[in-house]
Amino acid sequence: MTSERVEDAIFSNLLHNENYARKVIPFIKESYFQDVTDRTLFNLIDTFVAKYNKFPTKESLLVDLQAINNLQESTFKDLKKYISDISEKKFEDQWLVDKTEEFCKDKALYNALMDAIKIVDDGKNKGNLSVGSIPKILSDALGVSFDTSIGHDFLDNADQRYDFYHLVENKVKFDLDYFNKITKGGIANKTLNIIMASTGVGKSLFMCHCAANNLSEGLNVLYITLEMAEERIAERIDANLLDMTIDELKQLPKDSYLKKINRVKKKTDGKLIIKEYPTASVGSANFRHLLNELSLKKDFKPDIIYIDYLNICCSSRFKNMAGVNSYTLVKSIAEELRGLAIEFDVPIISATQTNRSGYDNSDVDLSNTSESFGLPATCDFMFALISNEQLESLNQIMVKQLKNRYNDLNYYKKFVIGVDRSKMRLYDVEESAQSDIVDNSSKKEEDRPVMDNTVFGSRMNDDADYRKQKMREFF
Repeated sequence: MTSERVEDAIFSNLLHNENYARKVIPFIKESYFQDVTDRTLFNLIDTFVAKYNKFPTKESLLVDLQAINNLQESTFKDLKKYISDISEKKFEDQWLVDKTEEFCKDKALYNALMDAIKIVDDGKNKGNLSVGSIPKILSDALGVSFDTSIGHDFLDNADQRYDFYHLVENKVKFDLDYFNKITKGGIANKTLNIIMASTGVGKSLFMCHCAANNLSEGLNVLYITLEMAEERIAERIDANLLDMTIDELKQLPKDSYLKKINRVKKKTDGKLIIKEYPTASVGSANFRHLLNELSLKKDFKPDIIYIDYLNICCSSRFKNMAGVNSYTLVKSIAEELRGLAIEFDVPIISATQTNRSGYDNSDVDLSNTSESFGLPATCDFMFALISNEQLESLNQIMVKQLKNRYNDLNYYKKFVIGVDRSKMRLYDVEESAQSDIVDNSSKKEEDRPVMDNTVFGSRMNDDADYRKQKMREFF
């Protein structure tokens, strides 16, 4: 074993440089060492650290080495000599951490390639893994990195926190003014956003409209449908983009249709992929595979994902669903989809039905969520679409916020938007249409809750004012 090896520097500093060792030991794996001697030595060190939360000395390693029964004599002698010869090699800590990270990345990629070859050699239906798992294996290997952060120090990291407060977040904007107001400029990456409505109110219409707008803005859009056929979703988006009714679209000659589509194509750099799955047959694992396939085969990475709709997805954690109640199942699906949004750094928009009591309710709330209250507990943004005969006669839909991690929930809690169902379009209505609906949470003194006017309520308010005053004095 030559002194130029990275492995020699790693082992030397694992024994003699605790600052370095504690930074890297969580990320190094036994499988990164090809030589059996190196692999056995790392296993001895890793086992010692896990048991005693300290790093071993050469003497303790030699004692532990004696206790290994199934080691070949030649390996035992080589390892005994190697441990005895380990000397302290000093390097600049950060340089060595970077070199160790590079070593781990190279070995992880090598192992992934070997695993991929083995999967192909075994055949698609043999072994524990299929050919379809290869993209995930390679992606995980390429994602190996050292994250040495152990948390945010509230006082010492104040400057970083201030920069974060003033960071302009990358968001996907709506073309509907009030939605941009209540979300502070659109929906953010790594979020799960839910539309709730009764059957026929406009959940799919809303998603198709937003997908069409995203495409017009040059974004890559993935629309996953488990309810309608791919062609039906495409038909709705066509009507929206071409500003035609669905009946007019069907009567349009092919050459005219293709000319209109080409004009749309020239105006945008984005792509729209629509993928249909059978109802209740797929979940986040299938969607992850689809995203990997799109990346490899079409060089397509979505900027936003629509899933129509959440309740008819499957959970990857509860395969057969036998004995699983609806609360647990739907909450599990929501958590997995939100995890998918975080993993691929995109916003996901999906939908859910209202329950029976919310079917004809003109003022739905979270209690009207179908099947599971675990869904609103998990999502980042949730709103209801409400319709009745009066709103339909005005070609309007009422929107009510139910949960909002982007902004104050009571800021424009209710408002209306216009709808043209024949062209599958939504639009902003005149401001006068909002006058009797918009709730901006600006309460007058006489409109304060009754309890505030009681002795107990007054005392509670006085206590709150006192606490605020003390906080001002503290800062």
